[in-house]
Amino acid sequence: MIRLNRRRYLGLAAAFACAPLPTAADDTAEVRAPIVTFYKGLEAAMKAGQAMPFRQRFDILARALDQVFDLETILRVSVGLRWSSIDAAARSTLLEAFRRFTVATYVANFDKYAGEKLEVMPDTRVVGEDRVAQSRIVSPSGSVLRLDYLMRRTNGTWRVVDVLLDGSISRVAVQRSDFRTLLVKGDTAALLDSLRRKTADLSGGAMGS
Repeated sequence: MIRLNRRRYLGLAAAFACAPLPTAADDTAEVRAPIVTFYKGLEAAMKAGQAMPFRQRFDILARALDQVFDLETILRVSVGLRWSSIDAAARSTLLEAFRRFTVATYVANFDKYAGEKLEVMPDTRVVGEDRVAQSRIVSPSGSVLRLDYLMRRTNGTWRVVDVLLDGSISRVAVQRSDFRTLLVKGDTAALLDSLRRKTADLSGGAMGS
């Protein structure tokens, strides 16, 4: 069963308007492919369910997420202008904490399978040089959760750089607002501590603090 707590999923709302223009047919298949791959991993983790330890489900989903999400870009945009003043070692530490938090969020929210259909829609939308891959998760009762993915082509590969809940609420925009508060002291300590604590809470302590 999917237990998507919107506030928790968003990472701690900003509207995201996209012009509904079709992409070229060749682009569409390439843009959709990473989300199809990710959903296969997500479904596998859901089917494993709580009978499998959190850490094992984390590892299943982490492999899929690492292939599909550009987490460094997501984190850089979420941090904002302060990113350029963070040294390389601190960036690396922060990125790993952010990765663990992101994966743990998905594992915690998609923790059971009850016949849901994870569908990647056939059409995509244009947003400047980016694309939006549209998807929906349909429960057996017929309720629909819409999740869209902002895709960016980097080194010839389309990867996720934002997630839009209900097709309009940008996870990155919400994170940017929350991260700004945590970075007010000028270093990454408070943000790093927050990400680690949230990961521990999401995993029931399985991922440490």
